[in-house]
Amino acid sequence: ADFQPKLPPSYLGQPYLFLGNIQPDLQSGVQQQMKQVRFVGGDTMNYWIRDYREDLLSAIRNWDFLLINDAEARMLSGEQNLRRAAQKILDMGPNTLVIKRGEYGAMLFRRDSLFMVSGYLLEDVFDPTGAGDCFAGGFVGYLAERGFDLRNGDFDVHELHRAVIYGSVMGSFCCEEFGVERFRTLTREEIDQRFAEFRRFTAF
Repeated sequence: ADFQPKLPPSYLGQPYLFLGNIQPDLQSGVQQQMKQVRFVGGDTMNYWIRDYREDLLSAIRNWDFLLINDAEARMLSGEQNLRRAAQKILDMGPNTLVIKRGEYGAMLFRRDSLFMVSGYLLEDVFDPTGAGDCFAGGFVGYLAERGFDLRNGDFDVHELHRAVIYGSVMGSFCCEEFGVERFRTLTREEIDQRFAEFRRFTAF
């Protein structure tokens, strides 16, 4: 209850910030410490949506993107239809919304675009715990690698689509072993190979 995150000096000038699932006031407190961020996004869950709604709305008003699952999107927006839910959430501040749907894939919404991708079909799912966080890591990691700036409208939206695919790729690897074990041996070559599989599976 008394946790107050204090970022080390080496973090304060970083351009990319992903705020994990924690109390909204603490998310805002972390964001305020970083003065040079190029884009900010985060995650949340039903507990914060239900019991800390005003704090959450205040936090996400200053975010560039929000990543939540379909049940959380419906809860936050009050809409059952995900397309209407997405429009309401975009009205709350973020310019980009990713709705994660577990094994069924993910959807990316912006004012002017919608992108949908299926989940990667694994033969064996060992442990899905943490797959959503790994999705977030892949999504943000790709955008950071590309030097992306969500506040600048002059960009190729297909880069956002590729970020969703990389998020799905990383989430799928997470499910192959317990906890973070799969990432101890994972190589960039394997990641890019699975990205290429996604491209083949969804091409038409």
